[in-house]
Amino acid sequence: MAKLDGKLAWVTGAGSGIGEAAAVALAAEGCTVVLTGRTRAKLEAVAARIGKAAHVQPADLSDASSVQAVASFIEKEFGRLDILVNNAGLNINDRSWAKLSPEGIRELVDGNVMSAFNGAIAALPLMRKQKDGVMIHTASMAGRFVSPMAGPGYAASKHAVVAMSHSINMEECGNGIRSTALCPGEVRTPILDKRPNKLSEGELSEMLQPEDCAELILFLVTRPPHVCVNEVLVTPTRNRGYLAQQARKL
Repeated sequence: MAKLDGKLAWVTGAGSGIGEAAAVALAAEGCTVVLTGRTRAKLEAVAARIGKAAHVQPADLSDASSVQAVASFIEKEFGRLDILVNNAGLNINDRSWAKLSPEGIRELVDGNVMSAFNGAIAALPLMRKQKDGVMIHTASMAGRFVSPMAGPGYAASKHAVVAMSHSINMEECGNGIRSTALCPGEVRTPILDKRPNKLSEGELSEMLQPEDCAELILFLVTRPPHVCVNEVLVTPTRNRGYLAQQARKL
């Protein structure tokens, strides 16, 4: 018997990267998965990998009404929500203070902060009703440590996601709801296309891969109900941030 038979998972940012890998891993363990993101074609491609256990529900996660519409679909069709992988997020190219604009900051707030809050707000009523549920919020190592690499806007937005996750545990633990802030270092995902400097294949291969994060998500959502993993920090062994600091000291 698969570990997650009969469970319903909602994965946002499911069209690529960590979201895609998580959706595939959850489905392989018996989950029915609802795939949400902005681009239907990408979601359909992921659904084709999974099969009949996948349900495509496109939405712009920064738009609360669109997110709530997906939650309403889940409630009507399945009547439950066991897992939320709150993964949608983005970064921008012009990320240093010398290049930041109000428009860029708004894009980061909408894409990282509002999307995470909208997902949590939509999922909580379903989980409260059943007195059970696990939320995994994809934050970042930048949500714990400020560095020039990620940029100040991205770091600030991911710090907000970490704080949001911990606050859910503070208020909802009595309802059997568990929330994890997942804080990975560099992961080989399409968000790297927004890097000002392109990376080599060697650098990309040494990063965390989406499947690494998916295996970790699978571990987190299969802990027994009395176990809450509040936060996880995971990085590549060859951490480019650390190596850069060492080089400067030398």
